Amino acid sequence: MTKKQKNVLNRIIIAIVLLIVITVFKTIVPVPGYVEFILYLIPYFVIGHDILRKSIKNISHGQVFDENFLMAVATIGAMCLGEYLEGSAVMVFYQIGELFQSIAVGKSRKNIAALMDIRPDYANIMVDGEIEEVDPDDVEIGREIIVNPGEKVPIDGIIVEGDTTLNTSALTGESVPRNAHCGDEIYSGSINMTARITVKTTKEFGESTVSKILDLVENSSMKKSKTENFITKFAKYYTPVVCYSALALAIIPPIVLTFMGQPAHVGDWIFRALTFLVISCPCALVISIPLSFFGGIGCASKNGILVKGSNYLETLSDVKYFVFDKTGTLTKGVFEVTDVVPAEGFDKDHLLEYAAYAESASTHPISVSLKKAYNQKIDNTLVDHIQEIAGHGVEADYNGHHILAGNAKLMKLKGIGYSAYTKAGTLVYVAVDDKYAGCIVISDIIKDHAKEAISGLKSLGAKETVMLTGDSASTAELVAKTIGIDTVHSELLPADKVEEVEKLLAKKSDKEKLAFVGDGINDAPVLSRADIGIAMGGLGSDAAIEAADVVLMDDDPLKISLAMKISTKTLRIVKQNIVFALAVKFICLVLGALGIANMWLAIFADVGVMILAVMNATRALTIHN
Repeated sequence: MTKKQKNVLNRIIIAIVLLIVITVFKTIVPVPGYVEFILYLIPYFVIGHDILRKSIKNISHGQVFDENFLMAVATIGAMCLGEYLEGSAVMVFYQIGELFQSIAVGKSRKNIAALMDIRPDYANIMVDGEIEEVDPDDVEIGREIIVNPGEKVPIDGIIVEGDTTLNTSALTGESVPRNAHCGDEIYSGSINMTARITVKTTKEFGESTVSKILDLVENSSMKKSKTENFITKFAKYYTPVVCYSALALAIIPPIVLTFMGQPAHVGDWIFRALTFLVISCPCALVISIPLSFFGGIGCASKNGILVKGSNYLETLSDVKYFVFDKTGTLTKGVFEVTDVVPAEGFDKDHLLEYAAYAESASTHPISVSLKKAYNQKIDNTLVDHIQEIAGHGVEADYNGHHILAGNAKLMKLKGIGYSAYTKAGTLVYVAVDDKYAGCIVISDIIKDHAKEAISGLKSLGAKETVMLTGDSASTAELVAKTIGIDTVHSELLPADKVEEVEKLLAKKSDKEKLAFVGDGINDAPVLSRADIGIAMGGLGSDAAIEAADVVLMDDDPLKISLAMKISTKTLRIVKQNIVFALAVKFICLVLGALGIANMWLAIFADVGVMILAVMNATRALTIHN
């Protein structure tokens, strides 16, 4: 409990004790009415002074109709009518409900707060042989920083000295530590566990992974779901309506009865109106609905799933079409050269050399695998005029030769006669000085959970799973068949992917949603165009993080179905709370208007319903895989 919560709890206990003592005392010792009134004012002000103060403050600011106003009017009215115990009890139970809500919100914030703990406080740099702590914002790109065991990695970078084990659970939701060696890229927010390492920074702190994650989380509350917006608007109009209804209930029946020549029973109708006010308080809806979504987002973040807003969490449950990129999304993106087929007049070593130098400036997994297969140091002074042709490959000048390296479309574009290769895998065709030099076969590895992920989505109601890739048809078909993808479109340019998504969007109904799952900068346009964009490999691509609505921090496609389960559970809780709260309040409002419901039932209809709704909302914090 926070200090404020403990203070409220102490006031509740004191007020309850005072109420019990006063009630017992007045049954033993008869006291005048005015003395009884003064005695009950003591616990009333102990427990309700802040509510009265808030109500007066809000009225002075023009914000009349809120729960503080309802409670103040209802309790003061009850006290004025001589219902001292009921008036004080309403305020006590209302504060109990508010305390319960505060604790529940605090609990739901726990997961977010844990995520916020990844923010580094400092970075270690070496100055004149001494380690000096500096603000991470002051560290420039390319500066070497030292990370000791137990410290957070403050900025993204590459390990230049040392080997260690990293705890990345705050980023990925995975509890298993991973080994990191010299030359490996590591991300801010990870915790160094075993050994001192030196890291050369590759980004400024403001652009590093930890900053982007924190921005996503901090801004998630700004993007409200349709249900939240509806409840907000509903409460805005609902509260004034019930206030005027209560006023009408207090005034109109006595007037009508007087004209009919019957006793008006003014006090009775005023008490009914006050009971009506207590019952009508919309706390249960206003509090529990946002809390449910907040809990869902917190649950997702705990599992390494960053949802940028409750609107996206709500949309996830309606997704019926899933469109996937292949490389890095359904496959590991870890490529290996499995075959080298030189053309006449070329040998394998030279073919690899030409391809490696042509791809020397690229960080694409295919380029990395070519450089790895070449296995020699690349002299960047020997290569220039490197140009990437989107969806085709690259061209470059190397050591007096003009090199082309890419897919079959590149060969056709440049008018190079080539020998088509039929073996499954990613094919890199190479031409030297406009002459076909051969083909290099590169194979990718399907992710461990890819098949299970597709099966899980279908079990949750997915109508169609589609794979869009720029890879060859044979490779794409093999991957799709292995993991159970329904439809495949291969040999696509980035613009072609958008076109295919547009076709699917036109095909589906308005209520059905389409999700695109991708990992790289080329997927950013499609991620933005889909109803909901899901970024795989969120740690690796800044563009994907920016464009996506949901970011999976650990490359695991199985997390998509988990995100859908969280969404479905959260929405189910929201609907339960809406139906329960409105049903109970409607019944109690009718009973209150008829004079059947007393102030104690009103307390249940307000505080009791709020507590039950909040308890139900906290279930969104957990999910079982």
